[in-house]
Amino acid sequence: MKRTGYITGLLLMLSVALFAQKESGNIRTGNSLYNKKKYTEAEVAYRKGLLKNPKSFEANYNLGNALYKQGKFSDALNQYNNAVSTKPADRLKLASSMHNIGNSLLKDRKIEESINAYKTALKLNPTDNDTRFNLAYAQELLKQQNKDKNKNKDKNKNNDKNKDNKDNKDNKDQNKDKKNDQEKNKNDQDKNQNQQPQQQQQKPQMSKENAQQILDALLQDEKNAQDKAKKQQVGTKKNADKDW
Repeated sequence: MKRTGYITGLLLMLSVALFAQKESGNIRTGNSLYNKKKYTEAEVAYRKGLLKNPKSFEANYNLGNALYKQGKFSDALNQYNNAVSTKPADRLKLASSMHNIGNSLLKDRKIEESINAYKTALKLNPTDNDTRFNLAYAQELLKQQNKDKNKNKDKNKNNDKNKDNKDNKDNKDQNKDKKNDQEKNKNDQDKNQNQQPQQQQQKPQMSKENAQQILDALLQDEKNAQDKAKKQQVGTKKNADKDW
């Protein structure tokens, strides 16, 4: 990612060639600060240059580099896109912009978009080995990302399968317990039904013949009692007739 590491010699040469422009003083100041790794101060200088000429390719591109060095990758990407929108006639300028667009996208983990940017840069400058290296690096990252994604997908699929198996087992166990409870209740009911007739059978039952015998015995006892009472009455009457 060499281009964002330094302001390229190409751009410095172009800046010198454009010193006659009104924003050139700010760009020159920004370049000097950038080379001293004073990226925040360089950013301020480049922004002053843009206030004078918003269509300056150099101011936009170099501001993008200063922002990139500060870790402001999204802001840097905007500035590189602004540099491209100025439509410079020099293909190398466009190639450098697309290279750094790829770098910014890669930093934001937008890997597929960065790959497209690097490919565009290579079309504009096929001999750029830095861009070729970054393209291969981004493609390897994408390959690994897809591999991890598929791995996680399989893992989630297995987790879901295990969860379904567990749910099915739990449901099966619940149904089994329910069935066992139902069978137990049925067995208890059958047992109660079987015990009731037995209890009834065990209870003594009186036949018609036995009942008649008991009734006859009662009647005989009553007759005997009446006969005895009559005898006592007769005896008493006789005693009453005696003289004392």
